[in-house]
Amino acid sequence: MTQDTPAAAGSICSVCHQPLLPQYYFCPNCGTKVNAAPLSTSVGTQIWVYFFSIILPIICFIFVTKWPGVKYVKSPDPKAKKIGYIAWTLIIISTVVTIWLAYVWTQEAIQSSINSINLDMGGY
Repeated sequence: MTQDTPAAAGSICSVCHQPLLPQYYFCPNCGTKVNAAPLSTSVGTQIWVYFFSIILPIICFIFVTKWPGVKYVKSPDPKAKKIGYIAWTLIIISTVVTIWLAYVWTQEAIQSSINSINLDMGGY
């Protein structure tokens, strides 16, 4: 028997008990998921992950469950892990900037209201 045969792989499907090759993501007999597919590290995927990391704080973490940064950091693939670290860095920077801008804008609005009240009260 060669190394590529299912019997040589030594694993079987937990549902239908058919032999599986190590590179299978799904059982070819019953379709049960047996391995997680590797994360995409394409340029397009990287751009999407980075963009999502930057805008996530701006949309107030509404889609935080859909943010892929965590699974990229936990990936065993070094390239995917690097993408995850960059995504984490971007989300932290974006969060700090968003909080700072919200603080500055709030202070300006308060000061504007105070100035308006003082101007209105100055005429009496």
